[in-house]
Amino acid sequence: MAIVIRVIFAIFDIILIFILALSYDLTRPVNFTDTIFIPKGSSTKIISQLSNQNLNATRFDPRILSFIGTPHHGYLDIGKEPLTKIDFFYKLTVAKPVMINITLIPGETTVIFLKNLASKENLNFVEIEEDFNKTAPFYEGFLVPNTYSFAKGMSGSEIIKNLVHESEKFHQNLAKKYFGKYEKDKWIEILSAASVIQKEAANISEMPIVSSVIQNRLKRNMKLQMDGTLNYGEYSHMKITPERIKNDISKFNTYIYEGLPPTPVCTVSKEAIEAAINPIKSDYLYFMRDKRSGKHVFTKTINEHINQINIQRKIK
Repeated sequence: MAIVIRVIFAIFDIILIFILALSYDLTRPVNFTDTIFIPKGSSTKIISQLSNQNLNATRFDPRILSFIGTPHHGYLDIGKEPLTKIDFFYKLTVAKPVMINITLIPGETTVIFLKNLASKENLNFVEIEEDFNKTAPFYEGFLVPNTYSFAKGMSGSEIIKNLVHESEKFHQNLAKKYFGKYEKDKWIEILSAASVIQKEAANISEMPIVSSVIQNRLKRNMKLQMDGTLNYGEYSHMKITPERIKNDISKFNTYIYEGLPPTPVCTVSKEAIEAAINPIKSDYLYFMRDKRSGKHVFTKTINEHINQINIQRKIK
């Protein structure tokens, strides 16, 4: 009987020592603050990764972490306050992911946007463009200008998947609003007109007027002769010169070819699309940028247009 009692006390001592040791370990401070990256996977994988970042891990930590909750993955903001190990484990289950904002401005071209995205988020441009080509129904003009938020550390393919999903939803909803259904070819033609409007209009209020000029010139079989159509692709920010107009023989050169460009020349805002769908009624065939206001002066005849050109030449 005495032996049994001694064994029981010995077991109790071992358990007590274990509890004390575990409590001591879990209440020790850890050297993790601010932002931390947690890999996707099991608690064992997470603890293993953290061990490589100087966490004094034990074999019990994965079980303890799983018991507390489901750890989030990605870049997490765990705050600046010093943490004990048990507090740190809890933070891994409740901390909010660090978000990044990606902004696509109206008028930017898709290739420039994807290159900027790759550079900013350290992604492979070739890979994300390939992902985009595989998932987007068409290339230029498909992505919708907006500010998008993503969890930091999200893969390039996941970012592209989300961008495509949001843009597709936008196009289909807007097409159904105006036409009752979404027809890809018809919509691309509208976006082509909208992209010219986006490049040419000085502001949103001018967009329906520029749209009327486009439609009036098309009805008269006049070439559009608009510089903005040459700011396609890699040429998004290039100044259009007489030499460029002369030497660019692509279908985007509306000084050479009649009609709209074969595809949109850039990404477009909702306002530009609506202007393409609903141009104002006018007799305008020309417009000229006023150096003083930055806006355009719209005219109906070639003589009026030439007169405006002469006026602008006199302004220093």
